[in-house]
Amino acid sequence: MTDAPRSTFESHDPVTGQVLGLYPVHTELDVLAAVQRASDASTSWKALGFSGRKRILLAWSKVLIDRIDECAGLISRETGKPISDAKLEATLAIGHLAWAARSAGEVLRTEHRRPGLIMANMSATVTRVPFGVIGVIGPWNYPIFTPMGSISYALAAGNTVVFKPSEYTPGVGLWLAETFCEAAESKDIFIAITGLGDTGRALCESGVDKLAFTGSTSTAKKVAESCSRTMTPVVLECGGKDPVLIADDADIKTAVEFSLWSAMSNAGQTCIGAERIYVHAKVAEEFIALFVKEANKIKAGAPGSANYGPATMPSQLKVIESHISDALSKGAVAIVGGLASIKPPFVEPVVLLNVPEDSLAMTEETFGPTIAINVVKSMDEAITLSNASRYGLAASVWSKKNGEKIAARLECGMVSINSTISFAAVASVPFGGVKDSGYGRIHGPEGLREFTYPRTIVRARFKLPLSFTSFKRTAFADKFIVGIVKALHGRSIG
Repeated sequence: MTDAPRSTFESHDPVTGQVLGLYPVHTELDVLAAVQRASDASTSWKALGFSGRKRILLAWSKVLIDRIDECAGLISRETGKPISDAKLEATLAIGHLAWAARSAGEVLRTEHRRPGLIMANMSATVTRVPFGVIGVIGPWNYPIFTPMGSISYALAAGNTVVFKPSEYTPGVGLWLAETFCEAAESKDIFIAITGLGDTGRALCESGVDKLAFTGSTSTAKKVAESCSRTMTPVVLECGGKDPVLIADDADIKTAVEFSLWSAMSNAGQTCIGAERIYVHAKVAEEFIALFVKEANKIKAGAPGSANYGPATMPSQLKVIESHISDALSKGAVAIVGGLASIKPPFVEPVVLLNVPEDSLAMTEETFGPTIAINVVKSMDEAITLSNASRYGLAASVWSKKNGEKIAARLECGMVSINSTISFAAVASVPFGGVKDSGYGRIHGPEGLREFTYPRTIVRARFKLPLSFTSFKRTAFADKFIVGIVKALHGRSIG
C-alpha cells in the first residue's frame, strides 16, 4: 500500500504570473508533528539561557547579513516589490533580530519587589517565563520584516517557533528557517510550515502556547475565535486606516515627499502607510498642488523599472476598484488617476479630493496606491475625524510647534511626528494598534515580554511571632493587622 500523494500549491511571480516554486500543503497531522518537535526542543533552547541564545541569534543575524542580496531577490520575486525596497525590509528585520538578542537578558531579568511592612519577612520576586512554543502566521506584504517582529523576539525570550508564512510568499518563510538552521544547527527550534488557510487554522488549534498573527481584521477575528477553543492567547496585528494630519505650520515640501511615499510605496500595501490626509485650510492649496505634481512622477511597474510593483494578491484589485468607485459616486474628485489607473496587475497612483467620510475609501482599509485628501478648518477637526475610524494603528503628524500635543490626542498605537512610519525602524519601541487594528505588541521590551508570562515567587525568610495564615490566628493578631493597615493606608488624601 502506497501513501497518498501530498497536496501542493504554487508560488507565482505577481508581475508575470510565472511559477516560482511548488510547496507542500501541510496537513493538520503535519502541523501537530511540527509543534511537537518544537515542544521537544524548547527545553534545551530555554536551558541555553540568554547568553547562549544571544550567541546563536547573532550568528543567524550574520548569516542574514551575508546573504542579504539573496534574501532581497527572493522577496522581490515573490512580492513584486523593487529590490531596493526588499533590501530595506530585510535590513530592518535584521536590526530587530540583533536588538532582541542583545536586550532580552536585561529586559527579562528577575525583578525583586518590596513585600511591604505586613509581609516584611517575605522575599518577593517576579521572573519572566517563556511560554514554550509560539505559532506565527505571517503576511505577504512584508514577508520578512513583519513576522520577524514576532519570531526574533519570541526566540530571544526563550521560546521555540512554528511559522506559517503567507501562501503568496512561502519561499521567504522556508528560507528564513533554513538560514536559522545554519546558525543553530537544529531544525526544531524554528520550523516553517507551508499551506493555505486550513494549515493556518490547524496551527491555531494545534496546542501552541501562544500565537502571533498579522493580517486583515476580518481574518484576525477568525484566528482569535479559533484560538479561543484551546484557550491559546494571541497577538493580533491587523489593518489600519492611517491618517496624516497637516497643520498650518507644517514643512509642506517634506510633508508632501514623505506622505506620498507612505501612501504609494510597496504599492500601498503597508498597514502603517498613509490612507487619508487631513490638511489645514491655510496650507491646503499649497500642499495639494505640490502633492499632485509629485504624484504624477510616480509610476507602477516591474522591479527595476518603476517606483513600486504590482498588487501582490490579485483579489485586492477588486477592493481598490470598489473604494475608488464608491468615493467618486459620492462626490469625491480624482485629481490624480482614477478607475483607469487599475491596469492589472498594477495600479497607478490615485489621489482623491473631498472624499465623503462615510465612503469606503475613508472607512475601510484600501491597501493600494491610493490616498484621500480632505481639507479641515482646524487640527481639532482633523483629530476628531482621525479618531472616528474603527481602526487605530498608526498616524503621522506634521507640525513645527504642536506635533506632540496633536499626537497625544490620537487614538492609535503609534505616531510619527514630522516623519513617516519611523517607529517601525526603532527596535526599542513597541509596535501595535488599538480598536480593530488589534492588540498585543511586538518590538521593544514590550515585544519581548509579550512572549513570556510573569511568575511570582514569594519566599518566607524568617518566621514572624504572629501568624496570619493559620487557623491558630489570635484576636491580637487580627487587631494588630487592622492597626497596621490603618496606620499605613487610613489617612485621608488632602
